[in-house]
Amino acid sequence: MKVAIVGASGAVGQEFLRVLAERNFPIDELLLFGSSRSAGTSYEFKGTSYTVKELKHGDDFKGVDIVFTSAGASASKEFEKDITKYGAIMIDNSSAFRMDTDVPLVVPEVNAVDAKNRPRNVIANPNCTTIQMVVALKAIEELSHIKRVHVSTYQAASGAGASAMAELEQQYREVLEGKEVTVDKFAYQLAYNLIPQIDVFMDNGYIKEEMKMYNETRKIMHSDIAVSAMCVRVPSLRAHSEAIWVETERPISVEEAREAFAKAEGVVLQDCPEKKEYPMPLFISGKDPVYVGRIKEDISNPNGLFFWCVGDQIKKGAALNAVQIAEYLIKEGEVK
Repeated sequence: MKVAIVGASGAVGQEFLRVLAERNFPIDELLLFGSSRSAGTSYEFKGTSYTVKELKHGDDFKGVDIVFTSAGASASKEFEKDITKYGAIMIDNSSAFRMDTDVPLVVPEVNAVDAKNRPRNVIANPNCTTIQMVVALKAIEELSHIKRVHVSTYQAASGAGASAMAELEQQYREVLEGKEVTVDKFAYQLAYNLIPQIDVFMDNGYIKEEMKMYNETRKIMHSDIAVSAMCVRVPSLRAHSEAIWVETERPISVEEAREAFAKAEGVVLQDCPEKKEYPMPLFISGKDPVYVGRIKEDISNPNGLFFWCVGDQIKKGAALNAVQIAEYLIKEGEVK
């Protein structure tokens, strides 16, 4: 098994290395690629040092079986043909191909089989907020069809990359030391603040991140589900949180929902109000599953249900999901 990581020096690229090692992914040969800035940097994987090679057009991916890409949409689009022309499967973590009709958009717990139909040999990893939401929604959908979803996201600095995480830490230090606060990765100071904007605004008043949740959820779940989102950047370091309201075709009780979440693949139920037990990003960072709690019936709508959902954006929201896709393909004999 010959595997490559494109964007190896970024937050997700580094998480790829950790996840592949944790899961003992079958790798006989590993290649790392990055920009001209990161070329020459070395990283350790299972006791061996690997050097990042500059990503260039050519035949570097000849003989490679699986390529995990996380170098941004423009790089993914530019190098798609170089990566796939010799038969490599490209599992892409950018937004480049997610809504292309000939590219499957996959969350293994929800629609793993879609990965088998890949005309361009490209599989798209969904947006991080969408991934954790649909893992949880799948449990409810199996009880009763979900007609609509309202979701508010509370997204950690990790969603903007390693440099954004570093900037948040720097901002906290600067505020406490009475210094001028550095603002570069975000529109405003994030430390001690909330920013109700992630990505650019669209003509309909929604931001791009919010429209991703609408469009991607429908594609993944093969559903007419209507999703309305409000996405907010919060001053936590890692792991995204979501307050999710669903309207189903029939009423679902809290007990029924708890049972469904407890049995759902990739979900951990953490819902004990009397003990103040519920998911929080501080304790979910670095964990694989999506955690669900604060489950309650909507007192204003008999078919409504609320719950709180937390997942590690870099792990399940990015690297882990992509690796799980690759594991599924190997199990199904799609990769020899």
